[in-house]
Amino acid sequence: MPAPSHSALPPPPASAGLAGVWQAFKRAAVSQCHPAMLFAVLLPFLIALVGAILLLWFCWAPLTEWLRDEASHWSVVNNVDEWLVAVGLFSLKVYLVPVVAAAILLPVSGILGLAIAAVFVMPLVLRHVGEREYAAVGKQGRYGTAVSVWNALWVSIVFALGWLLTLPLWLVPPMAVLLSVFWWAFAFSRMMRIDAIVEHASPEERRILLRRHNLGFWSVGLICSLINLLPPAWVFLPVFSALVFAHYGLDALQRLRQEKVIEMAPR
Repeated sequence: MPAPSHSALPPPPASAGLAGVWQAFKRAAVSQCHPAMLFAVLLPFLIALVGAILLLWFCWAPLTEWLRDEASHWSVVNNVDEWLVAVGLFSLKVYLVPVVAAAILLPVSGILGLAIAAVFVMPLVLRHVGEREYAAVGKQGRYGTAVSVWNALWVSIVFALGWLLTLPLWLVPPMAVLLSVFWWAFAFSRMMRIDAIVEHASPEERRILLRRHNLGFWSVGLICSLINLLPPAWVFLPVFSALVFAHYGLDALQRLRQEKVIEMAPR
């Protein structure tokens, strides 16, 4: 029987697009209910909690003292504070300094929890979903641990510096919400997308996936950052986001390899 011609072959599978993002969230919600994934929630949450306690214990007093000293040189803050006190309302500095200190310290503990989830929890996530739903997707990645650690390190540094440098813009409504959403979307997408595919995708496949599905990965990161605005989500979001990115990344890799099979079919 003659081999099928290349023109008779079906076209390569289309990118999943936004439908793939929605599908990844649905699959992640199901995976999150598994006992193993429920237990995995504890690790990044406990580390972030301990990190927050240590930061508050050791850094709160010197940080608030430094902020009060700096605030005393800000003419705008001084003028507003004097006016509020004069009309008998409250002192702006009394509330501003603790809020700014919390806005600095809490995200540091949050990015620490996300980095822990990316480096240590993501392998558990990949093993869980890989064996159940993506068994046919073989592992072709190289230097996965080194790539994951380096990626988590530089993303955490950029996130921390970007958060601190743009903190003064929070005084301009509604930049506080917009900047928070942007930086967490950056952290989720840049950190988790690499870890989701580093074990299974070869370096060439990884480059193709990141270029082709850049919008999809950013969409997942944006949705996770919006969920992150709700404080109760901080407990489960590091692991849940890892599940979403794992489903989205492995599904995209599976589609890519299906395309390769079609392209390599005999004429």
